[in-house]
Amino acid sequence: MSLYYVQKFLYELNRDRNLQEAYLADRREALDSYELDEEEVEALVEPDIGLLYVLGVNGQILMHFAALHQIGWADYLQRMRDGVSEHGPVRAGVYALSGYEGVDAHTAAVGRRTPSG
Repeated sequence: MSLYYVQKFLYELNRDRNLQEAYLADRREALDSYELDEEEVEALVEPDIGLLYVLGVNGQILMHFAALHQIGWADYLQRMRDGVSEHGPVRAGVYALSGYEGVDAHTAAVGRRTPSG
């Protein structure tokens, strides 16, 4: 897995109009210059927001990718939930390192907090 190159591609895609046009015209060809494995390529071609989340893509980068594909906020969050259900826990990146268990677990934990913390 090459999380660095997935996030590098998404970072550049979010900022480069020419890359956006190339990606929308031919997704696979736009990915050719990045060192990605087949699972990552498929997730970016689909787009599979849930799998990208599980692979460890940062949510700040991923939400712009979702917006490029006209995926609304509620659907974006649901796709991340579905990704964990389908592919298991987050494998890499900041969410894996921090022990983040997903949107539902976080929401439940926030609801259990008392006013003092």
